[in-house]
Formats: sequence, structure tokens, C-alpha cells
Amino acid sequence: MKALRNIDVAFVCMNLPYTMTPGEAAECVNGFKPKIVYPYHYGQSNLQEFSSAVQRTPGVEVRLRKWY
Repeated sequence: MKALRNIDVAFVCMNLPYTMTPGEAAECVNGFKPKIVYPYHYGQSNLQEFSSAVQRTPGVEVRLRKWY
């Protein structure tokens, strides 16, 4: 994921045990810097942890929606 470039919109899943933790998802997003990111399939994950970590990267907008 970190090798991706020029991404307008990204959908990032995070929900243990099958996908990433909020911290891992934020690290990936901060690596390829999409303009907009939607976390999904997040179950009981801490969306605030993800949002806070991503919003430290300029130019990336986090959009939270109800996925369930």
C-alpha cells in the first residue's frame, strides 16, 4: 500500500483478527496519502485513534460513515 501514489479516494478496512488495527491502518494511509479515506469493516475498532493518527498528515481527509 505504501507504494501507491496519486490516490483520490481510499477505502481501508480495519477489524481484528482479519485485517489491520487502527494504528496499522493509519500508518498505511499516512504512507500513500490519499486525498480522502473512508475506514470500513471496522467492527469495534477505535475510529478516533485512526482519525487522530491520519489527520496529522496534511492533505488527507478522513470521512467516517456508518458501515453496519
